[in-house]
This record gives sequence, structure tokens and C-alpha cells, in this order.
Amino acid sequence: MNASICVQVPLADRTYDVLVGHGTVNDVASLVPRGVRRAAVVTQAGNPLVRRVDPGVPFEVLEIPDGEHHKTMATVEDLCRQFVRIGLTRADCVIGVGGGLVTDVAGFSAAVYHRGIAVVHVATTLLAMVDAAIGGKTGVNLAEGKNLVGAFWQPSGVVCDLDALATLPPRETRCGLGEMAKYHFLTGDDLLALPLPERVARCVAIKAEVVGSDEREGGRRAILNYGHTLAHALETATDHSLAHGEAVAIGLAYAARLAHELGRIDEARVAEHDRVITGAYELGNALPVGLDDALLIDLMGRDKKVVDGLTFVLDGPEGVQTVSAVPESAALAALARMPRMADRGKMQP
Repeated sequence: MNASICVQVPLADRTYDVLVGHGTVNDVASLVPRGVRRAAVVTQAGNPLVRRVDPGVPFEVLEIPDGEHHKTMATVEDLCRQFVRIGLTRADCVIGVGGGLVTDVAGFSAAVYHRGIAVVHVATTLLAMVDAAIGGKTGVNLAEGKNLVGAFWQPSGVVCDLDALATLPPRETRCGLGEMAKYHFLTGDDLLALPLPERVARCVAIKAEVVGSDEREGGRRAILNYGHTLAHALETATDHSLAHGEAVAIGLAYAARLAHELGRIDEARVAEHDRVITGAYELGNALPVGLDDALLIDLMGRDKKVVDGLTFVLDGPEGVQTVSAVPESAALAALARMPRMADRGKMQP
């Protein structure tokens, strides 16, 4: 087994480890807190890595449904009732094995069950490894928008086993690349030049540093939502026919155009966004056809960052920052400048 890379997430009250490498699923037991007597392994049907998970204590595997439509309070309720059925107590642990949907649902369920029990994540998609499983933001969707109900609940540790990436379909890989492109604009790092283990570890380190400085998103942590305001609106408006990373890529292109509309960046910087998104990361930057701009504005107005009018994370002369009270006219003008997708139904699997 190759040696793993350990990245630490530094918090005010404690630090936890993120293990990146091939075969790191074998290290799950080392991340389970002392005193845990029983574990619930939360996953989805068909995840091959779950067979290799051994938390070092008696456990039961609980499956949740696949698909963003099941990232709901109903799924959380059902999961918590299963925790009761298997006798999980406040001294026990949840192990989330899967992609971002699993880590969000498992993490939120752990946060609210008995007012909080330990959780360890085993990230099995690129998106979960570089973003969703790291940092303690958990949540589920409402019909009105994405991730509108949730909690900050930090894991006791995270495993990113790169073996899992060999079985990912191309679309799941693109989802992770959407978040990776975000980190490019936050740091300027040429992440694609790094070997895979170092690339994933670098993304984890970028997020860990930001989370460590602002765990509960009181300020700086909001920059991790770069591209996400439109992305979440697109996911809702398309009934999730756009996957998260695909939507983030489009959201990054939109954020660049909105920043230009507000005089924060020049045309060359907008072109650089398009070059990185469509060239380096081979992702789309075009809006699906048939979407109503007024609906997208309304959905973006429900974003969880909103405090004072439309709120976006935007590039500018001092880097990426949160910008509040954005005029609706500017947001609409930026939408009008976006390229349009010929057929949103033609997504690659």
C-alpha cells in the first residue's frame, strides 16, 4: 500500500486528520473516537468500497436512496429512526461512505441525532474528497432551494481513498473538477500539474486553511462558495439534471461576468475564467436554454449567504470576496452575457 498524505484541519477546539492515498480505507478505525462501542455505516447501494470499511467496532450498514431528490429531511428522519432501531447511542459513531450526498446526509443526521454524535467520512468521489466531506458543513435540500437546512458538524476524521476514483463514471469526475477549478481561482495554483494524490491533498489543504480561519462562515469561509450562488439556483431550476460540479463551472463563468459588470475585473480576467473552465478543466460554461432569468434571480435571492440583498462571491482587485447588495439589474445583465447551451438534455453520463 502506498503511503498516505495526512492533511490536518485546524479548528479552535481541536484538529482532525484527512488521509489521502490509495488503500486509506484501511485506516478508518484509527479515526473513530475512543470509547465508541457501535457504528452505523451509511452508504448507497452498489458502493464497492463499503465492503472494505472496518471501523473496529460492531457495525451495521444502512443504505440511503441515490439521487439529489432524496437529499431531504425525509431521508434524515428515516436514517435517524434506523439509528434507533440498531441501538445507536450518544457514545457511538456514524461512518459516511460515499460522495457528497452521503457525507451531507450522514453528517447532518449525526449532528441532530441525540443532539450530536461522532461522524467519520470515507469520501469515494472526487467531489467529496476535495470539498463535500471536508469542513463540517452538512445539510439537505428543500423544494425551494439547495442546502437550506443543515448544521455545522465537524467529522472526527476523513478518509480519501483514491482507489475509489478508478470506478467513477466520467460525469462524477467532472463534478470534482468543477470544485477543483474553483480552487484554481482562489489560489492561482496549477492543480492539474500535480500528481493525483498531491492534487487532492492540495485541494484539501486549501479548504482546511480557510475553514480553520472561519469555521462557521462568519466571513472569509464564504469564498469557498465561489461560483455556487448561480450553481445552486441552476440545480434547483433544472430539477438537478445539471450535476453540482457542472453547475459550479457555469457559476464560475457567471461570477466573472457579474464581477466585470460591477467594474471589479476586466475583460481579460473574464476570458481567463473561460479559458480555465473550458480549456484546462474541459467543463462547460454555458447556461441551459429555456431557463427564465427572473426565476434564476429569485432562486439566487434565497441563497443561504444572503443578508443584504443579492449576495455573491466575486473576483476583484483584492482577490475573491463576498459582495452584498448587488443590484438586480447587474445580475440580469451578467446573465444576458452568458453563452447558452444548445440542449441541456445532452449531458454525458
